[in-house]
Amino acid sequence: MLHGMSTTVEAVSERSAAEVNEEIRALWRRSGGTLTTEQREIYQRLVMEWAMAAPDPAQAA
Repeated sequence: MLHGMSTTVEAVSERSAAEVNEEIRALWRRSGGTLTTEQREIYQRLVMEWAMAAPDPAQAA
């Protein structure tokens, strides 16, 4: 029996854009302005999460 993989995209986070933005700011504060390779990966993930959580300006108009 073969098991199919889900083709639906699940939300990465239930957090608001403001919550994710605060985590991004905290990451930069902790880093002292220079991100390590590991921190850069975290930053990229957070930015993607923030973009998914941020309201679409075109929809707001």
